[in-house]
Amino acid sequence: MPRAAKALYAVLATLALAAPAPAVTASARDAPVVAADAPTPTPPPNMPRMPGVRGLEIGVPAYVSANDRMLTDLTATGPAASVVVLNPGNGDAPFDAPWRARADALRSRTTSTGEKTKVLGYVHTDHGNRDIAAVKASVDNYLRTSDRRLHVDGIFFDVVSRDCGPANATRDRYAELRRYVQETMNAVDPAAPDLVVNNPGTAIADCYLEPGRRTADVFVTFEDTYAAYTGAGWLGGNVFDPLAGYRSGAELDPSGTAFWHLVHDVPDAEAMRATLRTAFDRGAGYAYATSTVMPNPWNAGPTWKYRAQTTYAATLG
Repeated sequence: MPRAAKALYAVLATLALAAPAPAVTASARDAPVVAADAPTPTPPPNMPRMPGVRGLEIGVPAYVSANDRMLTDLTATGPAASVVVLNPGNGDAPFDAPWRARADALRSRTTSTGEKTKVLGYVHTDHGNRDIAAVKASVDNYLRTSDRRLHVDGIFFDVVSRDCGPANATRDRYAELRRYVQETMNAVDPAAPDLVVNNPGTAIADCYLEPGRRTADVFVTFEDTYAAYTGAGWLGGNVFDPLAGYRSGAELDPSGTAFWHLVHDVPDAEAMRATLRTAFDRGAGYAYATSTVMPNPWNAGPTWKYRAQTTYAATLG
């Protein structure tokens, strides 16, 4: 979204949460980075999935207080959402007892695949410009709790750069953050699996998925309106190469779970189902469609019930 709108959205979100931390939410839409002498990329056709690849699952950013109706509704939904992002004060308000209780309640729920809901803690990164010690402190807010237990399954890094940076320096910064999450979780519970998400909100450079240097398990490669998703806002793929342009990224995603699409301003339940079908066809493993609108589309549930999404998504695949 435009930076001015993003700033307004962030301020309102923080005021609603009564958090002392500076507000940073939602991902920015950086302009596509394509070499000047490269041809204009043509959007590729949707690619069929390989046999055995998972279908579509629902992942919900919930930027509300711990006992807000949005989270109580999500906790009661069955089948449950596969992923829920919690956001106490943009990641910097204390992850205290009420938050930990909400996270535990969500993690007890069962999804359409028979697994438990995964809960992620929100951490902003300012396109890789935020001081890395401050980012790690936000990670510690979720992972180094006073009771020395894990109440989340990983971290959702927001406002992520989509570009590799000089000599891949920006990419490597995010790879370091992923390792920090993995090592910190392992120190608390060696048996706990970890989940790291990067949210550039648009197609990401394929260097971020390079084997051995991958920066996340999942990448949010679309975050915008329904009108943008069904029109020119979809750039033609989940990943891009500065010279070759956009592509689905299916060859970098053998499990079918690497990409997540977030779509707001969806007009009705029929459009919600069309959005989820489109997300699956475009290679997303996770998606979420909501009727809520700017300046904060992630602070309330859609007009249809969550179950309408989790049930329909389970039919795709």
